[in-house]
Amino acid sequence: MSDAGEFVPDTTALPKLRASAAACRGCGLYRDATRTVFGAGPKSARIMLVGEQPGDSEDLAGEPFVGPAGRLLDKALADSGVDRARVYVTNAVKHFKFTRDERGKRRIHQKPSRTEVVSCRPWLTAELAAVQPELVVLLGATAAQSLLGTGFKVTQRRGEVVELPGDFTGAHAVATVHPSAILRAPDREKAYADFVDDLRTAVRVLKD
Repeated sequence: MSDAGEFVPDTTALPKLRASAAACRGCGLYRDATRTVFGAGPKSARIMLVGEQPGDSEDLAGEPFVGPAGRLLDKALADSGVDRARVYVTNAVKHFKFTRDERGKRRIHQKPSRTEVVSCRPWLTAELAAVQPELVVLLGATAAQSLLGTGFKVTQRRGEVVELPGDFTGAHAVATVHPSAILRAPDREKAYADFVDDLRTAVRVLKD
């Protein structure tokens, strides 16, 4: 199975990683996506947020979390006392996977396969090595399972503080829902309040 590993340079410089990611052909998603959507934020960030994949807005803009889910995330971060400008945000998969509606116009999000998540994992690993965050907040099942394994269930363990495995032992991780799930929730107000509570729990693990 091919993956992104051969495209990832041996560097912790985020600009070089971002430039190299633009040419990644580690899986087939690049063929239909507009561009690679790499992570964004300061290398000194103590917190890294990891989502599933870029959406339509992100694919067009070339930046993560700039669409409706991103705006909700911005509000939730503010309400939990976190300055987004000091956070690094990225996704487990760097290309937008989609299908089209019946008229062939609107692009509809599709969940990336496990193969695609694994293929893209070298980029996420490189971002973790470059930023070395103290806390990683995993937004949704795809993000959580990309780092914590396929047996991890967000529905059972959301808000729980765990350690990242492997080379990143010592960094804490907290899994919660993806902001897009809140936008679809029947009781959006409660879903949002629960999400903010998860973020507040997560940031309490940071050392002063």
